[in-house]
Amino acid sequence: MSNSLMSTYARLPVTFEKGSGCWLWDTNGNKYLDAVSGIAVCNLGHAHPAVTQALCEQAGKLVHTANLYGIANQQALGDKLTAAAGMDRVFFCNSGAEANEAAIKLARLYGHKKGIDTPTIVVMENSFHGRTLATLSATGNRKVQAGFEPLVKGFLRVPYDDLEAVENVGKHHPEVVAVLVEPLQGEGGVRVPQEKYLSALRVLCDKHGWLLMLDEIQTGMGRTGRMFAHHHEEVSPDVMTVAKGLGNGMPIGACMASGEAAELFQPGNHGSTFGGNPLACAAGLAVLDTLQNEKLPERAEELGLRMVTAFELALGDQEYITDIRGQGLLIGIELDRPCGELVSIALERGLLINVTAGNTIRLLPPLVMSDEDADHLVEGVIALITGFVAQD
Repeated sequence: MSNSLMSTYARLPVTFEKGSGCWLWDTNGNKYLDAVSGIAVCNLGHAHPAVTQALCEQAGKLVHTANLYGIANQQALGDKLTAAAGMDRVFFCNSGAEANEAAIKLARLYGHKKGIDTPTIVVMENSFHGRTLATLSATGNRKVQAGFEPLVKGFLRVPYDDLEAVENVGKHHPEVVAVLVEPLQGEGGVRVPQEKYLSALRVLCDKHGWLLMLDEIQTGMGRTGRMFAHHHEEVSPDVMTVAKGLGNGMPIGACMASGEAAELFQPGNHGSTFGGNPLACAAGLAVLDTLQNEKLPERAEELGLRMVTAFELALGDQEYITDIRGQGLLIGIELDRPCGELVSIALERGLLINVTAGNTIRLLPPLVMSDEDADHLVEGVIALITGFVAQD
């Protein structure tokens, strides 16, 4: 096999050549039920006709012009996305990491405008915000950071879901200007915070004059049973980032802002060569329209409840199960032992799953899956876990 690619991935021994809905086929014709969705990207499943049509039609007209000029699709997507999110303005980029970079820059601009020389952002342990230097510095995972020091300064880390820790920061660190947090931690092990956690953070941010910045890159676009996860609490952030599911596989990210934060960027402060180009925004428009018209966030909530109920009935009282948790179709099953090898075992059985934080099976199936496919996934995962535990 050619070794022209850098060794950045420990790839599984499979290559896919086509997909439909929640199913994939490899180059040997084998069929797999996809419960990864490109890591929460293909919320509409594979080869969705609306996205396919939008991309084909737009590619035949215009792919790219640059942000030196007006872009009709970008304006249209900006209008629909900010309306859906309840935000004022949006900057389009190409990925979640880029969206978070924009949010970090907004926070620093905000701080400097307040006369703070070293604007600092409160971030969480076990978080994940990207792999650029600034976003990996914000990330609460030492493995992501190792070897890339010196890290970017300006971040203060506290435990996730610990309101008292954030309150203490406010008492002792006047340089803080923002809190950056995931509504649910995906890479951190599908961590669901206490009820009203985001609402309480909103109160703390208002009290101290901080920006509340929500990383909805994995939780947004219908994944948790609402269009955005913070809608479960009806919280209004100052800054919000999305990507992944926004393009259903077409690279696109967005950093949205409201109020004072929405007016911070001025010409020359930030930019992107490819961000918000006609092709990417055509995909985004098709995705957003489909999510809304087909009520897929509600479908995610319904399917998630169906699956978690089945998991709890079959596994909930087993001593080797530490917890079953999640929202919508972001589901985590935590075992009392490392279980990374389950990914390869599942692959052999025609099932694509993910293990994160070492001992948590993370399920991120497409929002378009049928009841039958959901039941098939549940049965497969239960058999996978029980067989794995029986071997010990």
